[in-house]
Amino acid sequence: MNGFWRNRRVLVTGHTGFKGGWLCLWLYRMGAHVTGYALPPPTNPSLFGLAKIGQVVDSRIGDVRDLEAVARVVVDSKAEVVLHLAAQPLVMGGYSDPVGTFATNLMGTVNLLQAIRSAPDVRAVVNVTTDKCYKNDDFGTAFRESDPLGGSEPYGTSKACSELATQAFASSFFDPRGYSDHPVAIATARAGNVIGGGDWGENRLLPDIVRSFENNRSVMIRRPDATRPWQHVLEPLSGYLRLARRLAETGAAYNGAWNFGPDAVSEKPVSWVVDRCAALWGAGAHWERDGSTHPPEARMLQLDCTKARTALGWEPRISLDDALEMTISWYRDVAGGADARQLCEAQIAAYGDPESC
Repeated sequence: MNGFWRNRRVLVTGHTGFKGGWLCLWLYRMGAHVTGYALPPPTNPSLFGLAKIGQVVDSRIGDVRDLEAVARVVVDSKAEVVLHLAAQPLVMGGYSDPVGTFATNLMGTVNLLQAIRSAPDVRAVVNVTTDKCYKNDDFGTAFRESDPLGGSEPYGTSKACSELATQAFASSFFDPRGYSDHPVAIATARAGNVIGGGDWGENRLLPDIVRSFENNRSVMIRRPDATRPWQHVLEPLSGYLRLARRLAETGAAYNGAWNFGPDAVSEKPVSWVVDRCAALWGAGAHWERDGSTHPPEARMLQLDCTKARTALGWEPRISLDDALEMTISWYRDVAGGADARQLCEAQIAAYGDPESC
């Protein structure tokens, strides 16, 4: 049990989502007092519902675009640590609703940071963005935290804007040089393509695979040659938790941006991932290329995580093969009647303390 998190007051925005749900279960396991703030679950079924996450957090339903509501929950929660995951999280969602995507991902972040300015208890803030926030010229070079931001579509660009807004608030209102006057440390976290049980998002690879295989349909793949840094959801969450602890304990020395991605061996084309999932599923599971016209997406995404390895001591622990097996077995077990909360808790327990090496 991690002593730092026991009785720690934590605010998680986006707790009704896939990553937020796993994070709340992990924090609860470590003894934290968690307040969640988010819109209702974005899918049905949802991890929030199946794992009964509302039983382990003080769940507040609201919109990060509502400044007054955000300010109330920040103050009411008396949060010492804030983990900001609330977002419009989908590339395709950015194309279908660019205005809403920028409103949530940029102004939602601005509203939260503005609220924190008046919250006396907050000591550490981690704003979770994405690997797609980088300016990507598809050269195949792994992105480092110092590389230019940009994005190539509304979702990625909205997250780059969220990064810039975080930098602006950190330097303008939480300047590390005046840390003793406003003891709030702020960082951003950029993760790769996250997989795991409990994700039912539309136009996301693993949920699309599972839905198709469960219904004995061929899964339609938009870009089988696209390469992504795949990782199990517990990997980046362990990085967020480790980073948040350093910010709370050490302060502004850990401000700034951090990449949390897999080893290079786990950066695989979509076709490789689907083939492996089909082999794990069995029973004639198969896929085919979707010949329809789709909006553009980056061909290659890779992350250089040297900074997290050297400064935080963070290392990925789960191979891509194991991550896919954990994910497919989770969905199959839930479909067979297994308890979703117990499955999550078992995988968290097997992973171990986020601070252990």
